[in-house]
Amino acid sequence: MREQPVEIRSRDHWFKIVEFLQQNWALLDDNPDGSCTIHFVDDASRVFDRLTYPTREEAEGRLGGNGFSRFADDAHARSFLRAPQPPFHERPYRIYSSGEHWS
Repeated sequence: MREQPVEIRSRDHWFKIVEFLQQNWALLDDNPDGSCTIHFVDDASRVFDRLTYPTREEAEGRLGGNGFSRFADDAHARSFLRAPQPPFHERPYRIYSSGEHWS
């Protein structure tokens, strides 16, 4: 089965190291209604989950509160990690939107 392409405008990556050699990435896109969608992406550029918040500020706050850091702000992480790049593809797997691993 062929994975559907996903258009994500942002390239301001956030990341969370979840285990040795595995990271979860997040990219935030602003929506026309003022809300902000967090796209969760794996190392292979597959979008596995999404959450939408009323504002970008709330989305960023929730990322930080759940252990994500802005990649651009972490020189050490940039020295050994490579952020996923487009093209992005849909690979649904509800990790964060299930509420089990998100507060």
